[in-house]
Amino acid sequence: MTAIKHALQRDIFTPNDERLLSIVNVCKAGKKKRNCFLCATVTTERPVQVNVVKVKKSDKGDFYKRQTAWALRDLAVVDAKDAVKESPEFDLHFDKVYKWVASSTVEKNTFISCIWKLNQRYLRKKIDFINVSSQLLEESVPSGENQSVAGGDEEAVDEYQELNAREEQDIEIMMEGCEYAIANAEAFAEKLSRELQVLDGANIQSIMASEKQVNILMKLLDEALKEVDQIELKLSSYEEMLQSVKEQMDQISESNHLIHLSNTNNVKLLSEIEFLVNHMDLAKGHIKALQEGDLTSSRGIEACTNAADALLQCMNVALRPGHDMLHAVKQQQQRFSDLREQFARRLASHLNSVFVQQGHDQSSTLAQHSAELTLPNHHPFHRDLLRYAKLMEWLKNTDYGKYEGLTKNYMDYLSRLYEREIKDFFEVAKIKMTGTTREGKKFATLPRKESAVKQETESLHGSSGKLTGSTSSLNKLSVQSSGNRRSQSSSLLDMGNMSASDLDVADRTKFDKIFEQVLSELEPLCLAEQDFIKLETNLVFPMHSLFSQNEVEEMDGVALSRSYTSAVPQTVSSEKDMIRQMMTKIFRCIEPELNNLIALGDKIDSFNSLYMLVKMSHHVWTAQNVDPASFLSTTLGNVLVTVKRNFDKCISNQMKQMDEVKISKKSKVGILPFVAEFEEFAALAESIFRNAERRGDLDKAYIKLIRAVFDSVEKVANESQKTPRDVVMMENFHHIFATLSRLKISCLEAEKKEAKQKYTDHLQSYVIYSLGQPLEKLNHFFEGVEARVAQGIREEEVSYQLAFNKQELRKVIKEYPGKEVKKGLDNLYKKVDKHLCEEENLLQVVWHSMQDEFIRQYKHFEGLIARCYPGSGITMEFTIQDILDYCSSIAQSH
Repeated sequence: MTAIKHALQRDIFTPNDERLLSIVNVCKAGKKKRNCFLCATVTTERPVQVNVVKVKKSDKGDFYKRQTAWALRDLAVVDAKDAVKESPEFDLHFDKVYKWVASSTVEKNTFISCIWKLNQRYLRKKIDFINVSSQLLEESVPSGENQSVAGGDEEAVDEYQELNAREEQDIEIMMEGCEYAIANAEAFAEKLSRELQVLDGANIQSIMASEKQVNILMKLLDEALKEVDQIELKLSSYEEMLQSVKEQMDQISESNHLIHLSNTNNVKLLSEIEFLVNHMDLAKGHIKALQEGDLTSSRGIEACTNAADALLQCMNVALRPGHDMLHAVKQQQQRFSDLREQFARRLASHLNSVFVQQGHDQSSTLAQHSAELTLPNHHPFHRDLLRYAKLMEWLKNTDYGKYEGLTKNYMDYLSRLYEREIKDFFEVAKIKMTGTTREGKKFATLPRKESAVKQETESLHGSSGKLTGSTSSLNKLSVQSSGNRRSQSSSLLDMGNMSASDLDVADRTKFDKIFEQVLSELEPLCLAEQDFIKLETNLVFPMHSLFSQNEVEEMDGVALSRSYTSAVPQTVSSEKDMIRQMMTKIFRCIEPELNNLIALGDKIDSFNSLYMLVKMSHHVWTAQNVDPASFLSTTLGNVLVTVKRNFDKCISNQMKQMDEVKISKKSKVGILPFVAEFEEFAALAESIFRNAERRGDLDKAYIKLIRAVFDSVEKVANESQKTPRDVVMMENFHHIFATLSRLKISCLEAEKKEAKQKYTDHLQSYVIYSLGQPLEKLNHFFEGVEARVAQGIREEEVSYQLAFNKQELRKVIKEYPGKEVKKGLDNLYKKVDKHLCEEENLLQVVWHSMQDEFIRQYKHFEGLIARCYPGSGITMEFTIQDILDYCSSIAQSH
């Protein structure tokens, strides 16, 4: 409580110039609300105002706020409830009565005592303290204006300055020397005056003595000045003697300076000559390597690399001012330039030949992968090209034009090679997805002529070759196959796709494996090429040198993330941006092919969008963890958007089918098709999305679907003519509740409870409606009895009414013998059996509820007979046990 009191004083009352004197933790009597504090406060300014303040903790945080304040002068009565027995309750009468319950009796007593003291101290008014112990009020009324209350707020009347230890010790010594000081103050003061006069005389004598010493000091200073004048005269004579020596030394110094300057110039000249010889002389071995070096062997490549580095060092040497004007330096620079141009041309030609040769070798292995769902491995190609990495860097630094052309050729070559490989790869994937046609014929791969491959690789230098052939024929076959396999049922998934019942679990698992294999093959291919580009280029290139403006806009619009399309940069600001742009141009066919494959999978079975969403989300998540801005991450992210749209479209189609469902008017409804299909969808989705990253998307879809199912069940139940509305609602919501209970979908807990409630309500409604009043005349008779009782007639006097006497009651009871009751129950059982469907098996549940309702009516009639016709001996012609036997017999016979 002390900590709370301190916090309230600091945060609430100190800013308002108030002082907190007492506090009590209370809550309102008779209500379960949050606790608050009543505080007794006084202002620090005069005139003093006394208040009772209610403070409450804020709902938005752990700080307190001032809620209500009452002036103490408005307080009329303080009621402590009980003066003898301890009780935490008390009342404060302001403009109305406020009833409080303190957290403890001690706090309540302390607070009331403080109120009493404040009243006595500041107000002097009549406040009634009732049911308050006399011990709390036994303190006498304070006398005087400066009396303290609960610690007091008085100010000191006199201010004084406390003596320090030194002053205190001096006074004690002086007092000991004058023992009579306390008894005779005048004598003590006279003595102090005499001693002060003695001290003043001593000070005057000291001043007079110091004047003699000053005169002596002045004499000494005069003597010192005379000595200084003599020394200055001697120094002047010495300076005149040295003037002639200075002139001779200046002549010697000038002669030495000329000699030193000559030597310095000779050293500098030698240094310049050594610098030019050492830094601008290229070894004969390096010159031979640049002119005739073997660029096919590892040793030759190493020699050419060392020679190229040496040539670059010679060409980039920082010449000193004036060197470039020397004829020999100009001649050597021209020679280096010719060597550089010759080697750059030879290197670019050789690397273009390497690209062509590698294209031939890669094309020869392409046929091996045409029938398999695998992509060729480019690692050997990358490994061979990495040997030229340092030479590529040298070419970039020395001849950027050739380096730019070589890089363009490399990207043009790779884009065509990868496009051919990836399209063939996706053709195989589509064939494996579609399987066979209705006639049982397998799809065949589309063979590529070797001459076309050769033509593409040989057109590398011109960068004008394009891939031949297309996947249009395969796409047509795939669409035709998917169209042949579509179901014509009126189920939930009949929107141009196959229904879930026409495609078994094995087919879906096969699709899932194929889609996963496609992504697993693409990822290492892209990552390997990206790693190679990092090692090979390893530098930043201007955007306009590698891509035209149209190409940049195309890449940004097709393959790059949407966040990069706001403004197309003129230059690439980082190596990652450049690598991503290069990857986009090389693998520009990946995203369209993936979208085509996704469209095919969605046509085969709309439920495939669930598999694709989970797989694609996982691969996007993995790629983003490695590098969120990479080409692979961006491309898969764009494709994921398409997959998510297909998933949303699948959900929307299901909801649309629910709205358009039609039921037969001649047959009973039973379990609605979309209810069963929601169960199938939920079971499949739970198996697919277990531990998936995009679980939130499925939960949102669940909410939309289940609400649509609920609304559609209501709609069908209202339109049903053959089956009663309550039966449609009861059976379908029972099925929904059973499905949600079995699958345990956490986000649908509220819908599960709602389904159970709807099932229970409509079961009760159907039972009451179908059972009705099996003992109709008896029911009408007792309704009249209850009406008379409601009019004021006593229950035991009802039998004296002419229309409700005992003879009339016996007459009505005789019309319902046990045989007739059993016959009526048997007809009711047959009626219920016609309404209910066999799939949900609720007949026994409904029949048992009807039995309970019938027994309830029976007991109600017996109770009325016992109260209104006491001692008459009138009873029903059948008992509760008979009802149980009738119901059991009817159920067993059917």
